[in-house]
Amino acid sequence: MSDEHEIDYGNLDKVIQFKETDKRHADLRIRLHYDGFYQGEFFRDIVSGYLSGDKNLTAFVDKIKEEKRKYNKGRLLKGKSVRKKSREVEKQFALREEELESIFDIIEQEFPDL
Repeated sequence: MSDEHEIDYGNLDKVIQFKETDKRHADLRIRLHYDGFYQGEFFRDIVSGYLSGDKNLTAFVDKIKEEKRKYNKGRLLKGKSVRKKSREVEKQFALREEELESIFDIIEQEFPDL
């Protein structure tokens, strides 16, 4: 495959949209303005938190799942248990993003030719 036909996956901009009532949209815009957010910035931050498994956002998503009965209780509890074990392993082995970056910085300083 030639370079001109390759897709730059992960770097292409995509549009995410959904419908909401005019009243809720206006309320959202007012609240975002009050909190100092732009609409796009707010949603990108929410998506980032969701994808990174932010524990506060995950708790909120679990609450929504329970309220909307998206999953049975057993499956919800299993998901919570898996996330808890994941956090424990990260804590035990110091695998947080900032620490990984620090390790790579140290490696890069020690071995600049890598």
